[in-house]
Amino acid sequence: MSALLEKYGPVFAEIGAGALRRELDRELPFAAIDALKRAGFTGVRVPVEHGGDGATLPELFSLLIALAAVDPHVPQALRGHLAFVEDRLNAPDSAERDDWLRRFAAGELVGNAVTEIGNVVVGTTSTSLAATADGFAITGRKYYTTGSIFAEWIDATAVTPDGVEVAALVSTTGDTVTITDDWTGFGQRLTGSGTAVFDAAPVRAEHVYPFADRFDYQTSLYQLVLVAVQAGIARAAATDAADQVATRARTFSHGNAAHTRNDPQVLEIVGRIDADAFAAEAIVLHAATALQTAYDVRRASDEVRGAAKRAAELAASRAQLTVGPLALDSATRLFDALGASATSTNLALDRHWRNARTVASHNPVAFKARIVGDALVNDAEPPYEWAIGVPPTTPAASA
Repeated sequence: MSALLEKYGPVFAEIGAGALRRELDRELPFAAIDALKRAGFTGVRVPVEHGGDGATLPELFSLLIALAAVDPHVPQALRGHLAFVEDRLNAPDSAERDDWLRRFAAGELVGNAVTEIGNVVVGTTSTSLAATADGFAITGRKYYTTGSIFAEWIDATAVTPDGVEVAALVSTTGDTVTITDDWTGFGQRLTGSGTAVFDAAPVRAEHVYPFADRFDYQTSLYQLVLVAVQAGIARAAATDAADQVATRARTFSHGNAAHTRNDPQVLEIVGRIDADAFAAEAIVLHAATALQTAYDVRRASDEVRGAAKRAAELAASRAQLTVGPLALDSATRLFDALGASATSTNLALDRHWRNARTVASHNPVAFKARIVGDALVNDAEPPYEWAIGVPPTTPAASA
């Protein structure tokens, strides 16, 4: 791990140096992601023999937390890419698989496009693939297309002419794909999570993958990336709390010391924020070991793979339940250690809470404790896929 931090640490520091300015100016981190591409971070999980770093999943998540601590938008923007890389790593050996792994190591990036908004029935998609002389053409509109605006490819869900749900890898070159930065959330505003429109965009036949064949621990990996972002936000709050207190010149008449940096009550606040950040990181890395196990048994029997998949899903759910509140609490208590001047918009310290709250709203945590409890008490299977949309119209629903 020290070698990976030595390699990517300077790039992370460069990204962090411009993070506050980008937040204040609402500037998308194109340069930051380009720096990661040049450094090889897009291939961090790719085996060494294919040009990558060969990182384990715990090593990857440790790096994601460190990156989120300097700019939480960037690792979330890479979420779809990390999932597609993982899918290719789990795929059977083939020339096509090797080609993608080399592309990732060379800096090519994949975004994602799954969710549709409006009156789309839950669990369905209106985005379609039509057969052409050269393969397929994809037509549709997606939202929450995180990272796609930075990417060379988009991993998009669609339905084939015979009604099969697939993942289609779509090139962002040309004028048949339009990506718009129209995400209106109050946090994580720089992840490129806006709209993607496909206007009969060409898709090669070999770039269409049955969605049912995706790697086993897909949902747990997607979720744990978000939890890692929250852990990074908690670390950023701890760092800012310590820095702000250490350099604060003014103090309160009813405090406990002549200098804020020596006030035991303020120091306790800083210490507790730091402890929460420490715990959040430990929880994410522990959950990442469950995902690593699922990867390690990818060629095992269905029974072994199923048990590992279940363990990974429950680990990610437990992590989501605990890390989210830690991050939100850290982002709030940061202000308890500081004065009213800390609310200055020039410091944008509120970004930690806004970003943590926005990430915590993904894949609602409200259902996770029930899912974990149901698995423990009733041996129920956790849901491995979920979707959002309007309920189907039925006579009972209409009544």
